Amino acid sequence: MSRTLLVLAVLALTAGFALLNWTAFATPTSLYLGFTTVEAPLGLIMLGLVALLSVVFVVWAISLQATLLMEQRRLNKELQAQRALADTAEASRFTELRSFIAAETLRIAQSTEQTRAALVQRMEQFEDRQRTAFEQSANAVAASLGELEDRLERGQALTSPALADRSRF
Repeated sequence: MSRTLLVLAVLALTAGFALLNWTAFATPTSLYLGFTTVEAPLGLIMLGLVALLSVVFVVWAISLQATLLMEQRRLNKELQAQRALADTAEASRFTELRSFIAAETLRIAQSTEQTRAALVQRMEQFEDRQRTAFEQSANAVAASLGELEDRLERGQALTSPALADRSRF
């Protein structure tokens, strides 16, 4: 913006200078063109060249601006396309992650169920072994008690007649 104002100020100063010195600008002089000599006002020729260069500069600036705007528009379209592609890829990754998590959750649930089933089976086996050990211990105690009872009964039977004989004496 400031550059445009600077160029406009220079052009305005040039136009003011030309108006103040119009008689000098319009005075004809001999000009050598390389192969011939011509009578023409040098100031007006120079002023025309400045005007022509100014117009060429403005056209160049406008074309440059238009080219940049078109390039920016093209880049924005490419950016939008890349964003859409990235969003699609991200959605695909989320879907893949969701399916992976679901598969892992199922695998963990199955593993947990298998572990639970194995643990229940081991506990049942342990209970069976404990029950068998308890029954064997109970049977051993019962057998020992039965044997002791038998010994006591035999011992009383043997000692009873002797006691009876002793009491007779």
